[in-house]
Amino acid sequence: MVESEFSLVRFSGDEEQAGKVYAGMMALSPEDGSEVLLFGVTRPEHVNVSEMLILPLDQVPTQMIHRRID
Repeated sequence: MVESEFSLVRFSGDEEQAGKVYAGMMALSPEDGSEVLLFGVTRPEHVNVSEMLILPLDQVPTQMIHRRID
């Protein structure tokens, strides 16, 4: 999960509904993805990064989310 404007678009601008998607968890930020991408493309020429799977700590495996309740 990456916290971006996707949920806001998905819920037609309903900020309350969009915010519930990420409630109780720490999602990745777009900057997190950018950092990983930058890492991959700046490896030496002989290095082949064939796959990367990036998940927030609260989303392992991909189908399950750990939500923290205060």
